[in-house]
Order: sequence, then structure tokens, then C-alpha cells
Amino acid sequence: MLAMFLGSLDQTVVGTAMPRIIADLGGFDRYTWVTTAYLMTSTSVLPIVGRLTDMYGRKWFYIAGIAIFLLGSALAGLSQTLTQLIIIRGFQGIGGGIMIANAFIVIGDLFPPSERGKYQGLITAVFGLSSIVGPIVGGFITDNLSWHWIFYINIPLGIPVIMAFIRFFPDIRPTRVKHRIDYTGMMVLVVCVVSLVLGLSWGGVQYEWASPQVIGVLSIAAVMVIVFILVESRAAEPIMPLSMFGNGVATLSMIAMFFLGMGMFGAIIFIPLFFQGVLGLSATSSGSFLTPMMLGLVVASTLSGQALSRLGGHYRIQGLIGLVIMAVGMFMLSRMTVDTSRGEAILNIVVMGIGLGVAIPLFIIAVQNAVPYRIMGIATSSLQFFRAIGATVGLAFFGSIMASRFVSNAEDLVPTGVPPGMLSELIHNPEALMDPDALDELRDALSELGPQGLQMADQVIHALREALAMSISDVFVIGLAAVGVAFVVTLFLKEVPLKRFHSHSEPG
Repeated sequence: MLAMFLGSLDQTVVGTAMPRIIADLGGFDRYTWVTTAYLMTSTSVLPIVGRLTDMYGRKWFYIAGIAIFLLGSALAGLSQTLTQLIIIRGFQGIGGGIMIANAFIVIGDLFPPSERGKYQGLITAVFGLSSIVGPIVGGFITDNLSWHWIFYINIPLGIPVIMAFIRFFPDIRPTRVKHRIDYTGMMVLVVCVVSLVLGLSWGGVQYEWASPQVIGVLSIAAVMVIVFILVESRAAEPIMPLSMFGNGVATLSMIAMFFLGMGMFGAIIFIPLFFQGVLGLSATSSGSFLTPMMLGLVVASTLSGQALSRLGGHYRIQGLIGLVIMAVGMFMLSRMTVDTSRGEAILNIVVMGIGLGVAIPLFIIAVQNAVPYRIMGIATSSLQFFRAIGATVGLAFFGSIMASRFVSNAEDLVPTGVPPGMLSELIHNPEALMDPDALDELRDALSELGPQGLQMADQVIHALREALAMSISDVFVIGLAAVGVAFVVTLFLKEVPLKRFHSHSEPG
């Protein structure tokens, strides 16, 4: 739980500070890339580490993941350009992926399926707790020190975690046999994930969707999927055994988690942007406004996990309830405008948080209960892989949609009379909405147009905020559709009675 807290704290802290990072380093069209790079690498390693820990045990992989994560944190804090930060976040994501994968797997090592509900709920609650602390800490550090310190803070938190793992974490290992590692499968998987994310991130922002660059990398991703299936079907010990997908519970859970990941991260990443860019709040204030959402997640995940363990394990019904609540919250978020009150915004995100808290733990429990123990690690990490793929695809796609829609919305809404050069700069650099100094410079520049200049400045700022609100609303609508697909898939999920024996004693 300590490692889970560390990894998820980083993601929420960075999410809150991103508007200020972009205002400092520039590159609004790559707003999501600092997160996307992290998710891209952490996603790639999920099935790899899941399979390797099935072979060699969890403990030392866990420790190595924390060490990589802390080194990446130190380097990220030293970044001087957005490109440097993106590259280092990619490296840091390797450690983060190892940590997140193992956090959910080890619950299956330590407890039988009938008891895992309350512990998986607690793991999700830890994520929620870190998400409460993270935005507040991130906002405070960003406003009072500098955004560089949001990365440095991981180091004093992480070193005691490594020491605790070395001293107290059990070294559970499978029977010692000689294994054949699927290196080819690893390489093909990484190429596939990177190509997919590049294509979705470039499309509509850096290149047209029909451009050779976008079509080229997406074609590579499609080919790599086919190659990966062929490689895995012939490997002696595949990274992702295809036989696992013959299990209906596992397959449907992975599909549902893919779309749940899209909706989940669409909300978490773009809500701070709405608070800061549309409502004009500081980083600290926007961080504190995320607290109600995560409180809802903490309470809901804890209670749903307890209910699952005590009331017979009806995980499909609880999953459907969670997805319905999540869809309602996403719909409410999509209705927000520049005139939305803070109270209304808080209500919307609380509903979203409750839905997330109910839904997330249940798919993990379903999969761990349905597969043999010998592949529990790869099955659990594959579930996280599909969630992360959904999040990565969603972030890249949502970021492209938001950036392109903002330009068209701003062109329609900004009043006439603004000098063409200034207009072009404004609609292609919306990070000014998160920078009070930039807004003051805009007012000063427009005041030179005469008495009507200051009035025009207020109209321009309001128009830009409205354009950004409309763009983020489009993102939430797409997220709502993704949650709807997850709901339909979950309707077909078969409920397998939760086993009462510990997984190590599983027959066969």
C-alpha cells in the first residue's frame, strides 16, 4: 500500500501542476504528453513484469521498480524543457508500471478470493487517498515553491518505502525451474504500444489524421498486433498467454477495463484544467476541489470491497451499479460551462468519484478468482494493461480533440477587432488562461487600442474561457460514451462463485 500511495501520489500531483508547467515551459499542444509518456512506458511493462513475477517472484521486482521511479523523479525535477520532461517521465513510467502491477498482484498472493474484496477495495482507497493529498500538496508546492519540487518530494517518501520492503515484505517465489523469457514478445509489445500512442497523439495536432506520419505509425501498431499474436502463439513461455483469453471472465473484464480507463483518466486529467483555465482558480484551489471526488472514491471503494467479501461476491451487479453512477457523473461534467458554479462542479465530481470507487476493484477480483494461480500475475497485470491502454489511448485522443476544438471554438467566439497576429497567438497558446501575468500582459496590449481596449480584453478572456469549456465538454462526452461501452460489456460478465481457499493451495 505504501508503494501504491507513492506511485499514485505522483500522478495526481503532476496532474494538478500541469497547467503551471505548460505556462512555464510552453507547448499546450503537448499538454497531455507529460502524462502520456509516463502511461506509455508504464503500460508497456505491465504484462512483462506480471509474467516475470509469475516466474521469479514479486519482491525484488517491486524494489527495482521503486528505485527506477525515484531516479526518474530526481531527473524530472531537473528538467529545463518540456521535451526533457516528457523523455524523463517516460523513464519514470517504467518504475511506476512495475509498482502498480505488483500492488494488485500481491493481494492475490496473500489472501484467498473470498477475502480479496476488502483488500482490493483498500488498495483503490489508497489511490483515492493519495489523490486527495496529491492535488493539495501539488497545488501548494506549485504556487509557493516551484513545479520542480513536485518531483523532488518523491525521494524522501520513497527511500523509507524501499527500506520497508527489504525488511518486511515476504519473498514468495514459485518452484525454481529454468524459464525461457519471451524477449521477442516483449520487443513487439513495446513497439506496438509506442506506435499506437504516437499516432493518436500526433493526429489532428502536429499532423493531419490522414497524413503519412499518422497513418504510418498507426499501421505499424496494427501490424505489430498481428505479429504479437503470432509470436505469442509459438513462444514456449509467452509474455501474454493467448490461452488466458479463452477465459470469458478475464476477456470481458479486460475489455471493460479498457473503456473504464478511457473514461477515468479523461475525468482526472481534464478536471484541473477546467478549474484553472475556465473558472480561473489557482493550482492550489483546483487541487482542493478534487478532494470531494477522491473522498467519494475512498468511501465507495472501501464499502464496495467490504460488501463483496461479506455478501456473497456479486461482483457483476456491483460493477454495473458503479458504471451507472460513473456515467451519470460524466454526463454532469459534460454539462459544465464557463458559468458553472463551484458547488455544482463539486457535486459533479463527487458523483464521478463514487462510481469509480464502486467499479474499479471488482474487475480485478473477478479475474483473479477465474484464472489458475500459476498465471495470476500475468492475468492481473494484463487487466491493468488494458486499463492503462485505454487511459493512454483516451488521453492521446482526448488531447487531440481538445486542442483542435479549442482553436475552432475560439475563432468563432473571440470578438472582432483583435489584431490578427494577436488573435492567432491567443488561440494557439491557451496556456495564458492559467498564467495571471500573461492575462495582465493581454490587458495592457489591448488597452493600447483605445478606451474600448480594456473592455475588449475582458470579452476576449471570457471568450477564450468559454472556448476551453466547450472543448473540455467534448472530452467528457466521449468519456461518457466509453463508460457506456464498459457497461454493455459488463452485462455479459459471468459471475463465478468466489473461492474460499488460499490461491497457493489451489488444486491443480
